[in-house]
Amino acid sequence: MFMTREYPMHKIRWGLCCIFKEAPIKFRKTTVAYIARLNNRGEPYLNFLSTLILSNLNTLIAAIEYCKQFNIGSFRIQSEFLPLFKHSQYGYQLEQLPEAALIFQKFEYCKKLAQTNAVRLTFHPDQFVVLNSPHEHVVKNSIQELEYHGEIAELLGADVINIHAGGTYGNKAKALTNFAERFERLSKRVRTRLTIENDDRCFTPQDLLSLCQQLKIPLVYDVHHHRCLPDELSLEQASIQAYKTWDREPLFHISSPLEGWNGPKRERHHDYIDIQDFPTCWFDFPAMTIEIEAKAKELAIFKLQAELDLILKKIKHGFD
Repeated sequence: MFMTREYPMHKIRWGLCCIFKEAPIKFRKTTVAYIARLNNRGEPYLNFLSTLILSNLNTLIAAIEYCKQFNIGSFRIQSEFLPLFKHSQYGYQLEQLPEAALIFQKFEYCKKLAQTNAVRLTFHPDQFVVLNSPHEHVVKNSIQELEYHGEIAELLGADVINIHAGGTYGNKAKALTNFAERFERLSKRVRTRLTIENDDRCFTPQDLLSLCQQLKIPLVYDVHHHRCLPDELSLEQASIQAYKTWDREPLFHISSPLEGWNGPKRERHHDYIDIQDFPTCWFDFPAMTIEIEAKAKELAIFKLQAELDLILKKIKHGFD
């Protein structure tokens, strides 16, 4: 329930994740099979990739401008932004692309545009990034993927590369020790941007806080995951402790269950956020980014903004 007090909404930076529901802003992708067909026909597939990347950079410009226009203060960039960048056969460096000079100019423009308009850029690599895996080939692939994200993040000025801690593999303490050891194998530009998130199957906020303190990396607190996999910490306690792990503006996640908290699969995300799932203690923080993990994307943000605004106006009216 919402307490009867006035909360400054301007402290919250709303975060949109990767794609749009209704806005005509779409990023392009490709497949290994398609690139292989180009290559087999003797067509210069790097020309195609160069054109595709320029298209994605122009789309990112549109996304940033949209976010600024509609009071969305953060945008998560999808991992496939540079398709096949680290592929074993068709991988490439940006310098190799036919339009490399223009591509680097566009990266710099996106970076300045985001900074000028106070739109925070973030990344959330796919689930196959598992630093604490007992299998060395998985670890190597995970490090390679993180280094890819680090390269793009540096070009765009993004300050968050968020991942899950991985699996427990029958020994939670050992799994966290493995994570810490593999963390040291990452480049500085990845380490300074890396964050970890509590998940809904393996690691709670309480499990990860000591690791965050040890490695001096922030905890992205996911309140939905915490409700699915609770620990001894209350939502408020976890929020406060997670907030303290940040040396910059904290970033949290929120979502609501598709079929309600009594449904069969509480981990599945709803199209929108149930207003009752929003922790009121978050209003007490000086500033924060809240990424909305909901299938309706920008529509979910607008709905939550409107509902919170209405509640706060009623509270303010009661004070007047």
